[in-house]
Amino acid sequence: MQDAQPHMPHFAQDPAAFLKALYDVAVQRALPLHNTAAHLPTPPDPAKGRTLVLGAGKAGGAMAQAVEALWPLDAPLSGLVVTRYGHTPPRPAGLPSRIEVVEAAHPVPDAAGLQAAERILELTQGLTADDLVLCLISGGGSSLLTLPANGIDLQLKQDINRQLLASGANIAEMNGLRKHLSRIKGGRLAAACSPARVVTLTISDVPGDDPSIIASGPTVPDATSCADALAILQRYAITVPDSVREALQSGIWETPKPGSPVFAGHRVHMIATPQQSLEAAAAAARAQGLNAYILSDEIEGESREVGKVHAALARAAAKGQGPFIKPCVILSGGETTVTIKPQPVGTPQGRGGRAGEFCLGLAQALQGQPGIWALAADTDGIDGMEDNAGAQVNPDTLARALAWGHKVDEHLQRNDAYGFFEALGDLVITGPTHTNVNDFRAILVQ
Repeated sequence: MQDAQPHMPHFAQDPAAFLKALYDVAVQRALPLHNTAAHLPTPPDPAKGRTLVLGAGKAGGAMAQAVEALWPLDAPLSGLVVTRYGHTPPRPAGLPSRIEVVEAAHPVPDAAGLQAAERILELTQGLTADDLVLCLISGGGSSLLTLPANGIDLQLKQDINRQLLASGANIAEMNGLRKHLSRIKGGRLAAACSPARVVTLTISDVPGDDPSIIASGPTVPDATSCADALAILQRYAITVPDSVREALQSGIWETPKPGSPVFAGHRVHMIATPQQSLEAAAAAARAQGLNAYILSDEIEGESREVGKVHAALARAAAKGQGPFIKPCVILSGGETTVTIKPQPVGTPQGRGGRAGEFCLGLAQALQGQPGIWALAADTDGIDGMEDNAGAQVNPDTLARALAWGHKVDEHLQRNDAYGFFEALGDLVITGPTHTNVNDFRAILVQ
């Protein structure tokens, strides 16, 4: 079940393939099978207790398979995990199926996610102090594990999610609101598991690796409040019924806080992080004699503006200026945002996600600078709601685009990164990777 090491083309001979190989290295470092064994707890005494596996996220299917492969065959194991449509990996030959995996919609929740969340909550009934609940949490769980608070139906939850996705709010803000509109997020799943022992294995897709933000923290304490959720509604002009605003004002949807006894004895293990993946890519670059620099795994901000900042650093390095010495690779991670611009009536809606919009901003600011190539892609293999992971930028990107009549400014105005890079054949398409440590960006300066 171990994956072969990605082939590394030489950076000078095939820069685009080299950058794609760096992405593959970063993804492989975050695969659940490579990271789970060291964090698995001891199974309970089968004469007294059982092990229940619950989980949600884009890596949920792969995490479940890793547990099935590593858990003792003579130790009882059962449970339910929900992942995104199309994100369940093929089952390896001979691997016994002990954990049910179902699929649902992301980033806007659907009825399948609602049903999965209801079933997960039902499975917690009857747990005892002798039982172990192993929770497998990864990015995307906020949408996949949807169980609206009393008074909110699925249609309203979908509408709020769509507004959040278009607002430019960062992931901490979005999940801070989601936690207070849910019956399962923000520590409530852990509360439902009481008095069982809970061990959470999580793959981080958020800046700072805060487990209370990953998938809206269903098994960990929540330090945010209903008042914080109200502030987010106001800050981003999210429209909700008066009943939702009044419930938040009253505090009746408050989440379990740090220090609550429902978390006593619980453990959280971060099994894969963005920084680990960036370091793996840096090591692969250095093995080819390149200087490798990791800016940060926590970069946030408007995607196109982050792209312009990266372009300034790369241009300086290309000119022999600044702190980065060429030939080099400049790496970064985190989670940027895209604020959807309103369009005139009749204008087609643009397509694309954070990685593509980063590449548009980068290409615009590089202005065809010789000797610079770049790749930006989401490590889950899906950029936003499209079928690509991201895109690549080459020194001739703008020239080729103009030859086809495509202008960066116009595509940025429509938030249409997908259309721009699709026309050039420069989309990065990988399919689901079965993990998720968020944005990966690599810029090669020769």
